[in-house]
Amino acid sequence: MASKKSFSSTSSNSLLPWLGISLIVLLLDQLSKITILKLFHYGESMAVTSFFNLVLVYNKGAAFSFLAAESGWQRHLFTVIGIGAAIYIIYLLRKHAGQRMFCCALALILGGAIGNVVDRILYGHVIDFLDVFLGNWHWPAFNIADSAICVGAVLFVLDELRRVNK
Repeated sequence: MASKKSFSSTSSNSLLPWLGISLIVLLLDQLSKITILKLFHYGESMAVTSFFNLVLVYNKGAAFSFLAAESGWQRHLFTVIGIGAAIYIIYLLRKHAGQRMFCCALALILGGAIGNVVDRILYGHVIDFLDVFLGNWHWPAFNIADSAICVGAVLFVLDELRRVNK
């Protein structure tokens, strides 16, 4: 009986499920980017629906192409920030492994952050290919890593709101 109790308490505080989610996000992100790189030339676009295209573009900056027009130093800055964020997220996952929504949010953000860091290291820019639009208004192109980061951020806010309401 004591061994069952100690097993359940360690398994509920394990990093493995959260790192597994991050790994799935990272793999989906990188496989989708490799596929787009094989099928599209830079700037090429393919209509999928009346509000969604696939398009191959490169982002040398951060979210919404922030600092994309700079000379190249931003690649190193955003790589270091991404690695630092990943290390801090792993620390938080270890410390709060039993908090499911919080850790799910962090795991999504971790997988997305690492996905974009891999791009910066391998290519010098992030590969974006999802293009959502309404009429002539286009949301900046993004990728699966960006999507995971956004969903993680929403879950993080929902978790905080839920915690505050208790």
